[in-house]
Amino acid sequence: MDTTGTLDEALQRLHVSGPERLGRLTNHAPMAVEALAANGQASAVHHWLDLYAAKLEEFPAGVEPVTETNWRSALGDPRRAADWIGYFGRELEEHPWREVLTLWWPRLLPGMYGGSTHPVIRVGHAVRTLLAGEETGPRLTELAHGLGYWAARHHPMTELMPAPGADSAAAALDAVAPVGEREGGFPARLGRVRSLPVWASAVTDPAEARSRLTELVRAATHRYATHGHGEETMLVHAATAPNAVLRTLPALPAALWVPSLHAAWTASAAVTAMYAPDAPVAYVSPGRITPEEVVERALAHGDEHVIKLTDTAMDFGDERALAAALRAIELSEPLR
Repeated sequence: MDTTGTLDEALQRLHVSGPERLGRLTNHAPMAVEALAANGQASAVHHWLDLYAAKLEEFPAGVEPVTETNWRSALGDPRRAADWIGYFGRELEEHPWREVLTLWWPRLLPGMYGGSTHPVIRVGHAVRTLLAGEETGPRLTELAHGLGYWAARHHPMTELMPAPGADSAAAALDAVAPVGEREGGFPARLGRVRSLPVWASAVTDPAEARSRLTELVRAATHRYATHGHGEETMLVHAATAPNAVLRTLPALPAALWVPSLHAAWTASAAVTAMYAPDAPVAYVSPGRITPEEVVERALAHGDEHVIKLTDTAMDFGDERALAAALRAIELSEPLR
């Protein structure tokens, strides 16, 4: 993790911006700069932000403060993003961050599908910085922004019918049936997900839950190499959303790990159902390339989703993970 102060500077620069733009598109910059810093590219963070700056909007106006008595009525109301961020900012000033996270994780987890899963991903990046280094003001504020965005975009899924699954995460993802109509944006498609394969449903042991979640993230990352063309941007989240949950587990009580696994599987499988291609392409080996070279290529490309998938791929660093990152670079439009 960056120890130069660059990440904190970047986060301070970003906290005057809102979590979204155009009323629906996520501000990816806090996640991307954290990913760059975590992968040895802190010196490039401010230049990358200069390129991304046109996609930032001012911090939104508040409506009414969120309190301990009215928070339920504000949950899932995107107009209340500033109110929620303010609430979590106050909570993190008054209580240890792990205590706040532990209280709110089970409240927010059922709604991790709102905002195209970006809120939980932002929280995962924020938690990684706090676990890896000093609990600085900008890093705590970033957690407040992530939790506040999640609360504002909180969106549970409708009850799902179980479908035949498989023992392995890779086979279970292969068993996901595409939704019948693959038109429209994330919220419209999410509403069409009615059934998902059963996977890891019998897990009750926290250690096994963590192991199975690791398996899921690896399988979803590998799968991008052959299935990412179904939708080069949105299918990134089949890997990055469960990885955000995985990265958060060490900060949570073990009692929360099993429900976290189940929510992460639902998110990954739902994204797969919404954007799966008609057929995979043949796997292409990345050849002789190091993880460091892949990170450098992702930075040169600049797309925020490419950077974030590459960051997740680096958690494994194997051949298929590197191939997935390179496939994202190939498929995606670069940041200009």
